[in-house]
Amino acid sequence: MLKTRMKRMATETERALDRLAAVEASVVALADEDLLDLADIFAAGDPTPLRNMAEAEMRRRNLSL
Repeated sequence: MLKTRMKRMATETERALDRLAAVEASVVALADEDLLDLADIFAAGDPTPLRNMAEAEMRRRNLSL
């Protein structure tokens, strides 16, 4: 039972990491205008992981709102 649970958790973790990598790749693939739109949507309020990704990509591209 423990081996099955550990295997299932490892599979779920792998899927979650794959989804996270896909989201990060999608943010990187955005055109400048789309990236700025995304950053503008998340500019207000509490920081979120998606906001952090957008801000990091904007810094890499030397863009600002």
